[in-house]
Amino acid sequence: MSIKITRNEGVATVLLDRADKLNALSGEMYHELAAAFTELNTDDTVRAVVLTGAGRAFCAGGDVGSMGGYDVVSGRKRSKGHQQMILALHHLEKPVLAAVRGPAAGIGASMALACDLIVASETAYLLMAFKNVGIPPDGGAIYFLTQHLGLARAKEIVYSARKLPALEARDIGLISKVVPDDQLEAATMTLARDIAGSATYALTLAKRMFQYMYVPTLEQLLELEVLAICGARMTGDHVEGVTAFKEKRKPQFRGR
Repeated sequence: MSIKITRNEGVATVLLDRADKLNALSGEMYHELAAAFTELNTDDTVRAVVLTGAGRAFCAGGDVGSMGGYDVVSGRKRSKGHQQMILALHHLEKPVLAAVRGPAAGIGASMALACDLIVASETAYLLMAFKNVGIPPDGGAIYFLTQHLGLARAKEIVYSARKLPALEARDIGLISKVVPDDQLEAATMTLARDIAGSATYALTLAKRMFQYMYVPTLEQLLELEVLAICGARMTGDHVEGVTAFKEKRKPQFRGR
């Protein structure tokens, strides 16, 4: 298992435990996380959830080393695993806090944005790096970014693929709170315990009301994602992006 779950005082902590890979998500981890979020949703002893990463990163995204070699059918199946994980996180009825240190990149950023609140350390940053490997954003990134920021800012972040430092992300409304690096766990748990000790069913109802504020639904956007990403994986630019990442060089994209 590459994730660990602990429970304490009504708070469940889901730890991405692959620090040597900056908690990049393997294929197995998508299924492990989907199962974990589904289990926590029905655990009446859990009243709030914290999602975080081991070591110096929250999550560096999908494991690029496992990318490539997919046709439309296998690529769609792989993307469905991503969908199940994000939907299980999104539909968790308990309040979910992300504790972010270091990079939250690619689908790692999508996961953080799928949480209700993000507490970040001063070292944290969000990075929508999808274009660097020749694919459109996944994990509901466009859905969550547009909810938070509107179209103009969401497009700028996706199109530029630039690092978004924690303080800037807080100032534009993506991150709830920024704390010194050595205070991240304590600050997040203080907030989580406060929430867990409150009228959490009322917060569950409020959470559902927030989710009903936007169209299209996350499910509709994720279905479009699958089609877009399956097509993108067939392009030369995706092959070049993955190859360049593995060879640690700048990709030479040709727009096809």
